Amino acid sequence: MATRTTRYLVDERGRKRAVLLDMKEYSRLLRRLEELEDTLALDEAVRTASGFRDYRDVRNEPQHQGQV
Repeated sequence: MATRTTRYLVDERGRKRAVLLDMKEYSRLLRRLEELEDTLALDEAVRTASGFRDYRDVRNEPQHQGQV
């Protein structure tokens, strides 16, 4: 992983108030956040679900005519 220098915006007293990110890094962080949110949603669905059916059972059921 490449070394990054963190850049901040500071106020008149020199206190850090914001972080500057380039667009590539910002996009990467957004994608990662979405992946984490999806993982949490899946974990919640599995935790609260009842009556899962095995995929092989569903796949082997007769299909209605005209559907794939």
